[in-house]
Formats: sequence, structure tokens, C-alpha cells
Amino acid sequence: MSTAFLAGWCLLTTTISAGDWPQFRGPMGDGHSTATQLPATWSETENVAWKAAIPGRGWSSPVIADGLIWLTSAVEHQATPAELELIKKERLSGNPMADQMTVVGSITLRAIAVDAATGQVRHNLKLLDVKDPQPVHSLNSYASPSPVIADGRLICHFGAYGTACVEIATGKVLWTAKLEIDHSVGPGSSPIVFEDLIIIPCDGADKQFVAALDLFTGKVAWETPRPPMTGDKGDLHKAFSTPYLATIQGQPQAIIVGAQWVVGYAPRTGKEIWRMNHGVGFSNVPRPVFGNGLIYICTGFMRPELLAIPENVQGEVNPDKVVWKFNRQVPAQPSPILAGREIYFVSDQGVATCLDALTGESRWTQRMAGNYSASPLAADGKLYFSNREGVTTVIQPGRDYTEIAANQLDGQLMASPAATDGRLYLRSESHLYAIGK
Repeated sequence: MSTAFLAGWCLLTTTISAGDWPQFRGPMGDGHSTATQLPATWSETENVAWKAAIPGRGWSSPVIADGLIWLTSAVEHQATPAELELIKKERLSGNPMADQMTVVGSITLRAIAVDAATGQVRHNLKLLDVKDPQPVHSLNSYASPSPVIADGRLICHFGAYGTACVEIATGKVLWTAKLEIDHSVGPGSSPIVFEDLIIIPCDGADKQFVAALDLFTGKVAWETPRPPMTGDKGDLHKAFSTPYLATIQGQPQAIIVGAQWVVGYAPRTGKEIWRMNHGVGFSNVPRPVFGNGLIYICTGFMRPELLAIPENVQGEVNPDKVVWKFNRQVPAQPSPILAGREIYFVSDQGVATCLDALTGESRWTQRMAGNYSASPLAADGKLYFSNREGVTTVIQPGRDYTEIAANQLDGQLMASPAATDGRLYLRSESHLYAIGK
């Protein structure tokens, strides 16, 4: 078991059982699962234990505890022609991406629980009603941030549309909160939990800060402004990354990538431990990963780069301290994944790359079919990469590219997979699949 794995384990609020998947990218937030006997091949008619229709629409990844798989979803209510015209005039006039935006009159935001054994929907809970929501990009949804489970509570975050805490045992909504920003293209950052705090990046086009909410009340425990941005174009200041919790030199850190900057925060207080200007990248989506004494980040849109930053940095860090950087086919959306001494990633356009994680030296590059938003999974000696066309390519980790299978399902795969108890769970835009026996 790696040092990074043990470090992350110590930060969890509650004990994790073997069948739990409590947050985006799994128990440690790095895309790794200890599940075994996972399938390598499947289709709509092979190796599907069950397929459950999910009401509404959303790209949040599944989280799992106590035999229930939880998802968030948005039921969209169409605007009237008059409302649609007014929204487009007020919200999208002059927006160069106007034809790529989804506009609705209102949304109902929900939490859905599916029985892991049978695929039956056990709960379909109404959390929030939102009238006249901000439009979202067609590649996004109103329910893209993944929920997180801690201390018998399900935290469902919908960006500026609101955050809700559900008592899992009863389905009761314990509290709701709202952190208002202008996402410009919709929400994306998933929350994390540190002890009794919910840490949420709020990197909008209008303002940028990180907030911590009290797990039990929803009250703001601390709020820290992001480092100052250069330039006056708000769309170049937004970001959608999810924090990564690590223990570095015996102290916990929440590492959060934003536009232009990456920052390590003390999760209890929100105090900055270090910051580094990574350049002009923005709309950052990939979650950082940590291992080998290095923090790995992707710098976002413009020309994405993968940077390896030494773990022992303090204060304002000179970019010259970066151990290595790589700038070919680096993803703007999927997160990278560490496996052994290698780091793997796939670009949004489907070019997969393997690097030596200590030196940045290229091991191999291989084109995979399709376009990618979901982050990869490492489990049972295999790597799983799911694309927006419904294909999951399974490869064997190593210094040579070895493809095991390419598996087609109906519909898009934008959400990242989960893996527990011998099964994979894949969410399409309309269904949740249990892959395996």
C-alpha cells in the first residue's frame, strides 16, 4: 500500500468499508479501487448485471455506501417561448458560445439512490427548485458535481444553484446552502470532506474563492479568496477542478487548481500553505493526483500542460521549481491517473499517453476512439477509459500499450466510473449500469 494511499486514508471522516465509494474518483480521490474480479469485456447484452433508468439529466459520478448507489440529477422544465427569448436576450446576447448553451425555464435538483444488488431505485429525493437558472454548456449539465458521503450524510452540490445535505438513513434534507458565483457555462467542481468541513472551490467568471461549510449546519466555516488574476476577461478566470486531500510532511493539505494558480490550503482554516502561478490556463477540470513526492496538476484550457510539483513547497513558489512538465495531448477535462511508476492520461480528443511519473519521459502514445470527459479508473490490474461515445477501453498498465478490450454501451459516458465488490458502475446520460456478475 502506497504512502500516498495511507496519507489520504487518514484524512477520511469515517471508516470506509470495502464496498464504499464515497466521493468523486473513489475512496482516496485518485481513481483507484481495491475491487477484484472486475470484468474486462461487456456490451448491452453481455456482462450487465442490471441497467437502471435514471430520471432527469446529470453528469455527476456515482458514490456508494451501505449497498446504495447515489447520483444527483436535474429535471429540466422547458421555458415558454417568451421566457426563452428573454433569457437569450439577457443571458446570452453577445456570447460567442450562445448556440452551444442549454437554456431552460426551471430545474428540480434531485438525489437518486439505486440498490446496488438489484438496480431498483430506492429513493428519488427532491432537494432544490431553481427558477430561471443560468444556462449551461451543452457538454455540461445542471447536476455535474459529484456528491460526497460522510458520517451518514450525503452532500449534494450543484454549484451556484445550491448545496443540500441529506440524512441517508431517513432521506431527510437536513440543510441547504448557497454559494453564489457566475459559472458562465455551468457548475463542475465536486466538494470534498475534511473531518467536519465540506470544502468547495468557487471559481466563477465574476469572483473566485474557496469556502468550507460546516458538515452539520451548512454554515460557512471559512472563506479564502483565490490569488489575484491577471486580465479583465472573466471567462479566463473560471475553473471547475475538484480538490485533492493529501498529507504532506505530516500535515493535511487541500490542493486546488484554479485558473492561473494552483494553491495548497490548510483544510481546517483555509490558510494558504503555498501557491504557484501555472500560467494562463483556465476552465481547469482535472483533479490533481499525488504520489512519488510529487503533486501532478493539469493547467487547463489554452494549451494544457501536465506539471509535476515537489511536495515540500511553501509560500509563493517559483515555476522554476517544477520538476518536469509535459505539453503534448494533455487533457483539459479527464484527470490523470498514477499506477506504479507511470502516470497515464487521455486527451479530450482521445490520445492516450503514458509517462514515467518521476521524470516525465514518454513511454508510449496511442490513439483511442472517441472524445473524453470522464476520468480513468485503475482497478484489478487494469485501466479503464470511458469516452463520450459510450466506449470503455480497457488496457493493461505498463511501459508498452496493451489493449485488452473496447466495450460499447448505448449513450454517452461523461461521468467517471466507480468500482466495488466485483462490479463496475457506469453512468450514461439516461441509465446506470452494473457491469459484472
